[in-house]
Amino acid sequence: MSKRPNFVLFITDQHRADYLGCYGHPLLKTPNIDSIAERGVAFDRFYVASPVCMPNRASLMTCRMPANHGVRMNGIPLSRRNVTFVELLKDAGYKTALIGKSHLQTFTGAPPGKTIPDARPGFHRADGSLSEAVRHDLQEQSYKVEEPEFWSEREASVPTPFYGFDHVELVTGHGDHIGGDYAAWLFEREPNAETLMGAENQLPHDYSCPQAVRTAIPEELYSTNYIAERAEAWIDAHKDDDQPFFLMVSWPDPHHPFNPPGRFWDMYDPDDIAVPEAFSRNDWSPPPHVKGVIEVRQAGEAKLEGMSAIGCSAREAQEAQALTCGMISMIDEAVGRIQSALNVSGRGDDTIEVFTADHGEHLGDHQLLFKGAEQYEQITRVPFLWADPAGASGQRTNQIGQTHDIGATILERAQIEAAWGMQGIDLFGETQRQAAFIQYAHQKPMDGIGTRPHVHTLRDGRYRLSLFEGMGWGEIYDLEQDPGEFQNLWTSVEAAPVKAHLLEMLAQAELAHVDRAPMPTGRA
Repeated sequence: MSKRPNFVLFITDQHRADYLGCYGHPLLKTPNIDSIAERGVAFDRFYVASPVCMPNRASLMTCRMPANHGVRMNGIPLSRRNVTFVELLKDAGYKTALIGKSHLQTFTGAPPGKTIPDARPGFHRADGSLSEAVRHDLQEQSYKVEEPEFWSEREASVPTPFYGFDHVELVTGHGDHIGGDYAAWLFEREPNAETLMGAENQLPHDYSCPQAVRTAIPEELYSTNYIAERAEAWIDAHKDDDQPFFLMVSWPDPHHPFNPPGRFWDMYDPDDIAVPEAFSRNDWSPPPHVKGVIEVRQAGEAKLEGMSAIGCSAREAQEAQALTCGMISMIDEAVGRIQSALNVSGRGDDTIEVFTADHGEHLGDHQLLFKGAEQYEQITRVPFLWADPAGASGQRTNQIGQTHDIGATILERAQIEAAWGMQGIDLFGETQRQAAFIQYAHQKPMDGIGTRPHVHTLRDGRYRLSLFEGMGWGEIYDLEQDPGEFQNLWTSVEAAPVKAHLLEMLAQAELAHVDRAPMPTGRA
């Protein structure tokens, strides 16, 4: 085997760890993804750097925390001042390709929900580059590649290199509200695709779950199939190359809307899904930020078509889970096709397969759907599988890992030095994390709370501590005694020593993740 193997990184969107067969799901069948675990190592304690799309995907690419790479929340494009691990692979001679979702830039085209306040009466406020404490170029057109306006011309294509990727075939959006290269592919095959897209054109069904959409787009034209087809084609086109390659295959599913196409819609029956524990517990008092979300839904004021967490009923939870299983099963079939393409190409024996997700989804746990500032395991813990033909097989580990460790581990295996200031660690090296450190912020005020959430979380082998800026309270859960995270120990007198220890660990994590770049240019 060559010293520098190929890599295929599979990544899904809004896919919690326990929704794979190899992580113990009682109904969901994922044999192809499970095969990565069988041939490699499955991490049972793998956490995001931030439980939301753009910040965590930026952490994946830069091997750095959101406070350091600058994508603190959704809506901030990843500045090219950041070095990505893909650029380092390319610099060392790797071919690099991205097929599917990027979301390193905004793709809605909508204005921000948070802006610089107007100047106070009698005060002058500078415009342009002087209006913020750090100059940036994020308003330039090069950071609008994923927005609808860029793709209004169907001949558009992503300028490369794109954060280190030489080849990009992009899917933007979720469900069948899509854009990017996929839209051109779709309309070439079905000129009337617009008549099949969206909730207004969906097929009949009796589901009540918000954003349950029985798409009229057939399986063969759905984005999951497009991504598999294009990945197969890329592998075939490079089967005779001498260069090693890094291929990222990135699906927008199983992110809501819950709209698995064709046979995947009713592959799983909601009646077979267990009702989440929160609906039967009489001793659970939701923390304020969760209580607020649930009460807004009960009052009929929740934004059911949005992206933020909403309250839900037990039946809605069952339906959301069943439909999510259908979406994941379709992805699993796509993974199998790409694995077959690797083997047919003759490059499977020198290719490391990696599988992960960008963050999780409530799916009814704690009476919630979607995701938000809630730092429950269902949102922060994701799958991570690593299958190296020259490495261990059939192993599981309780070692703590995080998203920003993925690129660092790939670089180490490829014998490429990480850039100075990258904060990920080699997951197979001597250094191990004692705890996961997670950062979260959002533009939108939380339902029922009325403030924009800013949360830092520490998760060690037993406890989860979350500290909310300016709220006067936090959360501590003992996941050995309370795996469902129902008993908040923040004000517990008995847990005071644990609280003090966790707060000290959080302070140490904050210090450890202070930016080390740039290096000094001399001595003062």
